[in-house]
Amino acid sequence: MNKEETLEYLNGHNIPFERFDHPAVYTMEEALEIHLPWPQDEAKNLFVRDDKKRNYYLITVKGDKRVDLKQFRQKHNTRALSFASAEDLRQKLDLEPGSVTPLGLLNDESCSVILYLDAAFLEGSRMIGVHPNDNTATVHLNTEDLIRLLENHGTTVILTEL
Repeated sequence: MNKEETLEYLNGHNIPFERFDHPAVYTMEEALEIHLPWPQDEAKNLFVRDDKKRNYYLITVKGDKRVDLKQFRQKHNTRALSFASAEDLRQKLDLEPGSVTPLGLLNDESCSVILYLDAAFLEGSRMIGVHPNDNTATVHLNTEDLIRLLENHGTTVILTEL
């Protein structure tokens, strides 16, 4: 799904959201420069794979957090992890680098990518800001709505403290 198809999908599933169009952003630093209304709810997304290229994971955390892949590996009992390639990203989620988002999991027809979602998104406002499969917009939606939407799609969602 491209950006417009993703937004239509959210509407079709009665998921309320607020859309903010902006210039393309590729890093969290660039996202901060565009002054989105709720920076505390912005998500940072890491698309990683294990050393055998058998398992792929999307790790989604609050934008101000850092993820230590070695600690993550130990905590979640995975094989050694590294960032997946741009080719892996295209094959698995039909996304381009810079546009990684949990909504890209809707493109994963085999539902083979596991989402590890930072439980901190269920605190405070309970909102999350993510790209709608394109880095020229951000949508803010309720985290529980996102989880329900992805689980209904067949995606494994694991809430964890990161």
